[in-house]
Amino acid sequence: MNRKIFWIYALSSAVYFTQGIEGLPGQGLFYYFKETLGFSAQKIMLISSITTLAWLLKPLIGYTIDKFFSKKIWIFFALSLDIILVLFLGLAQVPFFILVAILIINSTNAAFRDVAVDGIMCVEGKKYNATGKIQSIQWIAISASGLLTGVVGGIIAEKWGYKTGFMCLIPVYVIVGLIAHFYQEEKAGKNNAATLLGDLKKLFNHKKLLIVCFFIFLYKYSPSFGTPLSFVQRDVFKWGKVWIGILGTISTVFSIAGSILYYKFSQHIRIKKWLFFSVFVGALTTLTYLYYTPESAIIYDIIYNLIGMFIFLMVMDFMARNTIPGLEATSFALLCSVSNLALVASNLSGAYLLPLIGLKWLIVISSLTSFLCLFLINKIQEKP
Repeated sequence: MNRKIFWIYALSSAVYFTQGIEGLPGQGLFYYFKETLGFSAQKIMLISSITTLAWLLKPLIGYTIDKFFSKKIWIFFALSLDIILVLFLGLAQVPFFILVAILIINSTNAAFRDVAVDGIMCVEGKKYNATGKIQSIQWIAISASGLLTGVVGGIIAEKWGYKTGFMCLIPVYVIVGLIAHFYQEEKAGKNNAATLLGDLKKLFNHKKLLIVCFFIFLYKYSPSFGTPLSFVQRDVFKWGKVWIGILGTISTVFSIAGSILYYKFSQHIRIKKWLFFSVFVGALTTLTYLYYTPESAIIYDIIYNLIGMFIFLMVMDFMARNTIPGLEATSFALLCSVSNLALVASNLSGAYLLPLIGLKWLIVISSLTSFLCLFLINKIQEKP
C-alpha cells in the first residue's frame, strides 16, 4: 500500500469514526429531554428531525465544497467550529433553543465533513479502483465507534450527563485534524456558475437517476417507532442506562459482522434481486416488534443489526453504482439526501401517527409501507 492510499483510508475512516463517536452525548441528551425537561416521545422525535435537516442539503453542500476552497480545507473548518461549539456546550448552561441551534450547526458541520470525505472517496477511489474498499472501511469505522458510544455513552449519561459527552469529543476532533493534515489533496479546477447550472440541469433531467431517487425514498420510508420503543425499555422493562448502552455495544459488534460479510460477498450478488427479497425481509422483521418483551428485544437488536447492516451497505452500493459519470460525488450526495429525507419523513409521520393510532398499529402500518417501492423494482437497471 502506497503512502497516498494509506492516508485516504486513514482520513475516510477517521471522519466516519467521528460521526459515530459524536453519539457520545446522545443518551445524555435523550434523558435530559425526557427526564429533566419532561418531553414526550413525539417532541423528542421532532427535535431529532429538526437537527438533521442539513443532511437533506448534501447536494448543495457538495457544490459549495467543489466551488470554494478544497475538500481538505472544509474538513478543517468544520472540525474547528465543532471544537468551539462543543467546548461552549460543555462549559455553559444554555437555554433549550440555543442548545437546539448548536445541535443544528454541529449536524451541519458533520454533513460538510461527510460530503467532503465522500468526494475524496469518489475521486481517489476511482483513481486507485478502491471505492468499494474505502466505503467498507468507512462503515466499519462508524460501527466500531458505536462500540464506544454504546457503553461509554451510557456511563456518561448515568454519571455526568450530556455536557461531559460533548467535552469528550474535543480530542477526537483534534486527532482527525492531524490525520487530515497528512493527506495530500491534488488541486483541481473549480466549477464556474455556468457549469454549475448546467450540471444541475443534467442532474435533475437524468431519468434513470430520478427513478433511483424515487425508489430509494420509498425503500427507506416507513413511519418510525424507534423512540417509543426506547420509552418501553425505560418505563416498562425498567432497563438501566448502562444496560441499554451495553446492549447497543453488543448489537454494534453484529453490525460490524454484517459489514464484513458484505465486503466479502458484495461482488457475487445480484443487487436488484436481493433488493426485492430485502423488502419482504424488512416487512416481516418489522411485524415481529408486535411481540416486544425484554427477551425478544435483545434478540431483535442483535440479529437485526447484522441483517440490517448487510442490507444497508447493499443499498449504499446500489446508490454508488447508479451515480452519473462525471458527477459521481454530487449525484451520490443527492441520493444520500433522498435517503435522509425518507428517514426524516419516517420520524415525522411516526410522531404524528403514534398518538392517533397507538404503537401496535404504527408497527403494522410501518410494515405495510415497506412494499411501496416494489412497483419500481422492474424499472431499475442493474449495473455491474
